[in-house]
This record gives sequence, structure tokens and C-alpha cells, in this order.
Amino acid sequence: MIEAANLTKRFDDILAVDHINATIRDGSVFGLIGTNGAGKSTFLRMAAGVLKPDEGRITIDGMNVFENEEAKRQFFYISDDQHFFSNSTPVDMMVYYKMVYPNFDEARFHQLMKSFDLNERRKINTFSKGMKKQVSVICGICAGTAYLFCDETFDGLDPVMRQAVKSLFACDMEERHLTPIIASHNLRELEDICDHVGLLHKGGILLSRDLDEMKMNIHKVQCVLQPEMEPDQLEGMEILKVERRGKLLTLTVRGDLSSVEFHMQAANPVFYETIPLSLEEIFISETEVVGYDVKKLIF
Repeated sequence: MIEAANLTKRFDDILAVDHINATIRDGSVFGLIGTNGAGKSTFLRMAAGVLKPDEGRITIDGMNVFENEEAKRQFFYISDDQHFFSNSTPVDMMVYYKMVYPNFDEARFHQLMKSFDLNERRKINTFSKGMKKQVSVICGICAGTAYLFCDETFDGLDPVMRQAVKSLFACDMEERHLTPIIASHNLRELEDICDHVGLLHKGGILLSRDLDEMKMNIHKVQCVLQPEMEPDQLEGMEILKVERRGKLLTLTVRGDLSSVEFHMQAANPVFYETIPLSLEEIFISETEVVGYDVKKLIF
């Protein structure tokens, strides 16, 4: 388990990470979203022990990370900017990582390099950005660590490669309980893979929720009410947002689905149906409640 307590980092007069408290459970996929400059990369670099917190602490399985080799063997960090040894090939990086990570799977490395159609003896500095990302992901998967830190890992990958990488994550989560922590500015990218999402804004976590819990507790209802009836007359419902197109209303409602349907039926509308919300719509609704426009924060 990864725990951050009062985690803070400053760069001169810039407060990059502002007293963050967070818990990342083993076996889940934690998505960290926010605009560029929100503090995602700084948080991951402290989690990886690259940066030392100015205040607070971050631990992996109870161990402080900074300058702790034992803790650092528990994770593999894929940075946004790919770093490889000068003039190195993928095989050179494999040899290096085998010395760092005792569970590195060399056979799987060769198999994945072949599957991704990458020449493992070609100089990495001749690879495209997307190919470099693929090499990093393959090394990260084969390292056999409990945690995988991914900073904008899907950026630069084509749609086919994105799905391939997500499939690799899912396979290792199933087989060996890998815990990926994925930082991205693209909320839609994380919708089909994350269990828990934290929204980072101006260095602090604005919102942190389990996706299943969020989806069960907020719903969209399209309806046509009886003449002269207004949405604020619907009893027993917490309505977060109302959109109107002629007689058709679209309500964003918080609460248990069975309760929402019970109260809608009690109002005897001309028509109504409940529609699943996308992760984007859920976050827009949740953040608007606390006074933020999520579309300005993320998209």
C-alpha cells in the first residue's frame, strides 16, 4: 500500500504539491488526473524517490522511499520524458534492469519486444517517441515489481498500442496483483481501466473517489414531467443539475438508483428513463458541487 501524509513540495515560490493525503490500495488502478502543472508529475517523482518532500512523507509498504533501495525495488517508474543510457539498445537496458530488479523476466522481455515488433538491438535514440514509450512499458512490466508508476504513459501511443498496453496491465493485475498508478491529463483515457481516480488541482487533491461508488451514487435521468410541474417539485431527490430542451429535462441526480426510480415513479411523469453517466460527466457534476468547473481544469 502507498500512503502520502501531508505531502508537500515547493520549487522556490511555486507550491507544486500542497499537503496531499492519499492512500493507494494494492491491486487497484489509481488514476491521477489534472491539467499540466497541477502537480501530477511532482507527486509521482516524490513517490519514486526522485524528489524529497519538503513536508510530510510518502511510504510504500510502510517504508520511506527517498534514498531507500529496498523501497525502490518495489516499483518501476515510467516518466513522461523517456531516459535511457546514451547509445543504448533495449537489450542494454534489460541487462541493467536485471541487476536492479531481481524478478526481472528476461524471457518475457524478448517475447514482448517481438510482439510489439521492436528491434531489441537497435539504438533507442533512433526510435520514435511512441516506440520509446513501448520499450519503457515492456521494461516496467517485465521488472516484476508490485507497483508501476506511469506518467502520461499513453501519450504518444497509437490507439492499437494503447489497448495493448492496457491489456498488459490488466493481465499482470490479474496474475500477480500489479498496482499501476497512472497520471494523465486525459480523463477519458483512464475511464476503462481505473478503479479509483483522484483529481489534482493546484497541487492538492480536489476529489478522490472509487469509480464504482461514484457510478452507483450519481445518475442521469431524462424525463418529461406533468404539465405545470417543475424539477424542484420532485420530492426525495437531490438534483445536482437540470438541463432543459423544450419539454425534455435531463436531470443529474445523487442517490441510490432504486430510490431515484421510486421517487420518479411517484411523480407520475409522462416519460422517464435513467442513463449511465460517463466518468467525465460524473466528475463534472461532482466538481461543480464544490464550486469548480472541471472542464476548465482538465479538458
